[in-house]
Amino acid sequence: MDLDPDVRLQEAIRLIFARFRKLGSARQVFLSLAADQVHFPRPSDGKKMVMFDWTPIRYRNVISVLKNPFYAGTYAYGKSEKRTTLVEGRLRKSYGHGKPVEQWEVMLKGHHESYIDWAEFERNQKQLAINAYGRVDGVKSGRGGRALLAGMLCCARCGRRLTVAYTGRGTGQPVYRCDRRSVQLALPQCFAFGGRRPDEAVTRELLRAVEPLAVEAALQAERRHMEVQADQRRIVELELQQARYEATLAERRYAACDPDNRLIAAQLEKSWESALQRVQACQRRVDAVDQTLSAVAMPDLSELAQDLAAAWDAPGVTMRTRQQLLHTLVQEIIADLDEKTREIVLTIHWRGGQHSQVRVAKPRSGEHGCRTPDEALAVMRSMAGKWSDEHIAATLNRMALPTGQAKTWTAHRVSSVRRVNDIRAYRSAHKDGKWLTMSEAAAELGVNNHRIRRLIKDGILPAEQVVPRAPYQIRANDLLDPKVIDAAARTDRPCRVDGGKQISMFSST
Repeated sequence: MDLDPDVRLQEAIRLIFARFRKLGSARQVFLSLAADQVHFPRPSDGKKMVMFDWTPIRYRNVISVLKNPFYAGTYAYGKSEKRTTLVEGRLRKSYGHGKPVEQWEVMLKGHHESYIDWAEFERNQKQLAINAYGRVDGVKSGRGGRALLAGMLCCARCGRRLTVAYTGRGTGQPVYRCDRRSVQLALPQCFAFGGRRPDEAVTRELLRAVEPLAVEAALQAERRHMEVQADQRRIVELELQQARYEATLAERRYAACDPDNRLIAAQLEKSWESALQRVQACQRRVDAVDQTLSAVAMPDLSELAQDLAAAWDAPGVTMRTRQQLLHTLVQEIIADLDEKTREIVLTIHWRGGQHSQVRVAKPRSGEHGCRTPDEALAVMRSMAGKWSDEHIAATLNRMALPTGQAKTWTAHRVSSVRRVNDIRAYRSAHKDGKWLTMSEAAAELGVNNHRIRRLIKDGILPAEQVVPRAPYQIRANDLLDPKVIDAAARTDRPCRVDGGKQISMFSST
């Protein structure tokens, strides 16, 4: 038995299997095909299954193709069974209950030509079973959300999967917890911990593992991108060919009709006109796809591979995409809590059989994620003794170091953080006069700040910075240097070119 001679039907079925290999979820396959406006045949003659209409693809089309062993070249009979139950004193029969593969009555492998082999069919069934919501040991194939490790964490104490909860209002922070014992057996829960730090630690470990193969992965991503574009172009081309054939067939039927039979001729003419409209619509789709492919430049993923952190945090990358990448490389993560060191222990089981362990410090009671970054505190400690809060705030803003709540710095916020962290304040009365600011040096020399900045840039006037982008500090003794005094007193004049040898544009006569 050969495949269906309709090439458009073959491409639609092959596209379903190809997208499932890449996405690993029937739901995501359906959303992807629906976004590409892919159509799928639907019987239009009832149970005869001879005439078909091409309609927008549905989820049941995708799941039926993935679960049917017929597409793997296998003839199967007795895949389901009927069950009889006693309901309110009466026997009721229900049909369509699936049976395991081992209990099928008839199964003939290699019976006809197939789209996939039996091994891939079994892998697909296993993946579909894993994706089923609520199953024991089920791992989600990337359902989005705000938790990177959702469905991946397994408790090292009881072996159960960790659940995800969100705390706070609005965009709550994810919390991983193992509370099945508490809910089902009224026993104390194993542990719970916030999700921000473990997500960041696993992300660093993932990027470190992917970095050696980043360029090769980028090239593979480019090839897949081109394959997706080619699939989309091929699908719309086949739809256009089908529409042209139907228009030609409608034209032949109209031409073969007796003109005197007005009723039939009018209906055939209407069908011909509808077929021509479908041809125009398909042609517009083809033109739109060609215009999109030509307008959108091919992304240079090889350069993006050099900075994986920027690619991971890019605005266009969704959490679903990050989860799918994580599930591609990691089989599961065993989580435990070290009570002595107050550390979260994450044992990562990679797909290739390797294992690695990551330890993350568990926040103490009252510690939250809105704390001031350590880099900002270090800048404050180094500048507080010599610079005011206004200068410190300006420096932190220039260094792009936000507050713990992701806000810009002001003098009031710097003062509050200093008091909390016991950082000594700046007092101008305690200055000994050895160091001057740029404004004070300009006042001593009788020039403006721009001239002082120019002298520092030219290397004439020595100056120091506590940290990069901090205000300049100038020694008072350096202002007495004759070079500095002469350069400050010099008045810049426009550049004059000696025109002694230049020929005048106008004659002297």
